[in-house]
Amino acid sequence: MNLTLAFVLFTGGPPHRSGDAWFARDKFLHFAASAVVQGTAYAVFQRNARYTVAAQRASLVTVAVGVGKELYDLRHPARHQASWRDLAWDGVGGAAATVVAHQVDR
Repeated sequence: MNLTLAFVLFTGGPPHRSGDAWFARDKFLHFAASAVVQGTAYAVFQRNARYTVAAQRASLVTVAVGVGKELYDLRHPARHQASWRDLAWDGVGGAAATVVAHQVDR
């Protein structure tokens, strides 16, 4: 949450691009990449912490990677375009991986 707020404050507002569909190939890639990051980070943190702490730490890693990617996109507009929708799909992917991790650890 804090990283998202910093993103808005330091970039002048939410990125906007025309033709940024909610359902597209790049959104699936954001979902999948975030799920992989979340799952991997959770597996690393889970070794030394209980589920809640490991999931929270993994979520911080996932948010940092997602926001970092969008900040990179802002700095390289000729090649990439930043998108709030990309961040939303990052969040959905991370949440899905957390649900899976919780079900597996039961």
